[in-house]
Amino acid sequence: MPTVLITGANRGLGLEFARQYAADGWDVVATARETSPELDSLGVRVESLDMRNLDAVASFGERLDSLDLLIANAGTYGPKAPESGKDGEEWLETFAVNTVAPYLLAQSVLPLVSAADGKLIAITSRMGSIEDNGSGGYVAYRSSKTALNSAWSTLAIDTGGKVICALLHPGWVQTRMGGSSAPLSPEESVDKMRTLICDLGPDETGGFFSYDGSHIPW
Repeated sequence: MPTVLITGANRGLGLEFARQYAADGWDVVATARETSPELDSLGVRVESLDMRNLDAVASFGERLDSLDLLIANAGTYGPKAPESGKDGEEWLETFAVNTVAPYLLAQSVLPLVSAADGKLIAITSRMGSIEDNGSGGYVAYRSSKTALNSAWSTLAIDTGGKVICALLHPGWVQTRMGGSSAPLSPEESVDKMRTLICDLGPDETGGFFSYDGSHIPW
């Protein structure tokens, strides 16, 4: 069976990814700073991983024997309107978690994913689109996702077509981050993203897509 690595899998989209892939018979490696009863109930392999610990992230591939798919899902919102030095430190931590850690993790597992002709997927946000930003605000989160988009696009080029790399916007989803008034359930969003991931071909590598398969401007 193929193996998928999912970060931030103790709740929200990460938990739903783990649930759906496990139900389809995949070997699931789920990471989180702390597990949850919901994640434990899935019977998947759970590994502790704090995305702020960049040494642990950069060496994570050593814990795996094979890997077909990475879903770099873990993320943080950061300060809403940074003004103080403390806010600035939290902004830097947002970059570490949302941008630097996913890239280092991708590099760590790249030999395994390449050997499997697999895929490297980063969960990003439409809020990281510079062209699509008409409302402003949330500068820490926006800028970290813009940087993630740039890093993943570069990863797609640097891997030279060895693996398919793509950025996915999950939509506005009913998670702790998205809130209860969001129009999409985690089940709907993840189901559509899984279909998109399955259908991605070499021509789509480096692309920035919404959960429904439409392209998002950079």
